[in-house]
Amino acid sequence: MDLVLLCVFLPLVTVAWGQYGDYYYGPYNHGDNDEWVNVYRQGFNFQCPHGQVIVAVRSVFSKKEGSDRLWNYACMPAPQSLGEPTECWWEEINRAGSEWYQTCSNNGLVAGFQSQYFPSVLDREWQFYCCRYSRRCPYSCWLTTEYPGHYGEDMDMMMYTYDYYIRGATTTFSAVDR
Repeated sequence: MDLVLLCVFLPLVTVAWGQYGDYYYGPYNHGDNDEWVNVYRQGFNFQCPHGQVIVAVRSVFSKKEGSDRLWNYACMPAPQSLGEPTECWWEEINRAGSEWYQTCSNNGLVAGFQSQYFPSVLDREWQFYCCRYSRRCPYSCWLTTEYPGHYGEDMDMMMYTYDYYIRGATTTFSAVDR
């Protein structure tokens, strides 16, 4: 599912329309010396600093490394129009080896990810770290179909228009493709 998760993870990322002015690009590195948040076949926990949300996701796939991926994220401060974060929480776990669809509850925006790799199914389970802000986020949600085109494809997704945010994701699982 890890491969399928990534294949469908970003292609179907849920985004939220917000309003934002200044943009801060965190530790996201486009060069060859990326600092990944994980190593192959290992779990990880990534959280943006308080008051920031995920705006970029980068991942590379390796069939040789258990059909797993390396992950890298970038954060940006939430716009002042949303106010301050009022609460942050971990959503329910999306189990490895199954299909799932999830968005942050309570009008939350994704501010982190936690993931564990399971070699028995060559897949990852995922949990979203979500934050709600004092003012409701004005948005219309839809699923993007831009990334990636194939489950083994590397991916580099940025919110080029900085008034879009990740609210969740969906995936499929294939016991054949893993």
